[in-house]
Amino acid sequence: MESKGLIVKAGQRSEKGIKERNEDCCGIMLPEEPLLSAKGVTAIVADGVSCCQGGRESSESCVRGFLNDYYSTPESWDVKTSGQRVLIALNRWLYGEGLRRYSDDFTMLTTLSALVIKSTTAHLFHVGDTRIYRLRQGDFECLTRDHHRRLSNDRDVLSRAMGADPEVIVDYQSVAVEEGDLFFLSTDGIHGYRNIGEIKKIIEENIEDPEHAARLIVNEAIVKGSKDNATCQIILVKQLPHQNSDELSLQSAQLPFPPSPHHGMKFDGFRILRELGEKNESGRYLAKEEASGNIVVIRVPLTNDVNKADYTDRFLHEEWAGRRINHQNVLKVQDSGKRHFLYYVTEYAEGQSLRQWMMDGPAPSLTEVRNIIEQLASGLKAFHRLEMIHNDLRPENIIIDKEGTVKIVDFSSIKVAGLEKIIAPPHDSRLPLSLDYRAPECSTGTGEDEKSDLYALGVIAYEMLTGHLPYKKAKSGKKQRIYRWARYYNPALPLWVDKTIKKAVAVDPLKRYEEISQFIHDLSKPNPVFAAAPPLPLLKRQSLYFWRGLAIVELVWILILLCFVV
Repeated sequence: MESKGLIVKAGQRSEKGIKERNEDCCGIMLPEEPLLSAKGVTAIVADGVSCCQGGRESSESCVRGFLNDYYSTPESWDVKTSGQRVLIALNRWLYGEGLRRYSDDFTMLTTLSALVIKSTTAHLFHVGDTRIYRLRQGDFECLTRDHHRRLSNDRDVLSRAMGADPEVIVDYQSVAVEEGDLFFLSTDGIHGYRNIGEIKKIIEENIEDPEHAARLIVNEAIVKGSKDNATCQIILVKQLPHQNSDELSLQSAQLPFPPSPHHGMKFDGFRILRELGEKNESGRYLAKEEASGNIVVIRVPLTNDVNKADYTDRFLHEEWAGRRINHQNVLKVQDSGKRHFLYYVTEYAEGQSLRQWMMDGPAPSLTEVRNIIEQLASGLKAFHRLEMIHNDLRPENIIIDKEGTVKIVDFSSIKVAGLEKIIAPPHDSRLPLSLDYRAPECSTGTGEDEKSDLYALGVIAYEMLTGHLPYKKAKSGKKQRIYRWARYYNPALPLWVDKTIKKAVAVDPLKRYEEISQFIHDLSKPNPVFAAAPPLPLLKRQSLYFWRGLAIVELVWILILLCFVV
């Protein structure tokens, strides 16, 4: 069956009108696969502020920069993160260039509105007084709000623009898209001089020809007396993709499961050497790449899964995530070239699991533990930079190779922000997730984030230093987590290290460190808050005054007794 993807028809028009030059700029990007599924369709319109010498350059820079940089962001980032980070960077560049090249009165300012349609969702970014409308079943609705401020003489001025300040607030919203929806983007040279009803009528009369409709709207605005540049864009949604029609589903439909590998078997340029065992519902085989002679690991799906489609999606999710991370502390997933079967290839990290390492040396030094935790933190940050949450960090998923390099080796439970809008999460209840290392919020459904991985990292640090887990169940049998100080098991451990780990594994994520780097810093250097000795009891702090007072009281009693004796 032919896959159903996103299909749009688009048109745009921009004219200078009665002005000497056109300071508006617009652009539309209609990429092909795989970018179409990964990033979507984009349209952006910008209106350079005419009183600024750099208005035209500002609008051009924003349009070109957004279209280029948005598609260069990692596919794992969601649309909101990608769009906002690109616009924030563009704003800082405009502000800096304005100060460097022009006087304060002639900075580089522009307004803009950008639309990204990815899967079945439209993402809107907006700064200034350009606008985005949506036409749906006869209802022509403005989805943006002008950033204007009213002056005392009843004249509106811009209250927000790109390049005006070092920091910019970008309005963002996401709306569900239906087939037949039409989005209309315009500068104030259009909506400021044309009746919205007239614009709607032109669009509806030329619904199948957005380019012609855009040209008519711009020309009519100029004829009707528009005193500004006139620019508009029209994007008509003809077809929406299925919720899970992304590159993973396309691959799963094309690649069959491989035959059961065995020693000496050859396929796709690899020769199987031996079986390494199963891990998280996949088989692992040591293999030799015959062209290069490199030793690699081939991971193949197991064929005894009842729901093959769901299992295949999970398997391909592992490869998709792993191939996007390139870090020395993360197992490298390699490009396996043209494949005839469903499998993926990783580097061969010869060594032992962290679990085995702890069993072989049950009392490691604090220095050894710090070294391993720092490497794990570095690997986790590689995930987090791509908006991925590992979600299943535990000793069994960590390898220490012969050179002492620590590697995170499992990707089966990774949560990827950029995929959440186009596919269902690949989680399956049969995956062996360990509750001992999973943060409480992961079990309660409040959502995983970077602090969830921090929690697991803290549990691993605690276990390496004590041989135990940091929490025990309450005696009442409730699922309450009660922390036991690490010094209970390891009295030689400094108190400030114990308090550092306790903060990392706090049950409430709001009480944990904000960043993994803060945990690593406090694990290596005493935090003054943790290192400070607890205040002495009042008796010890005021001991001199206490004993003086006690002596005076006793003296008084002696004198009273003497009086009675006499």
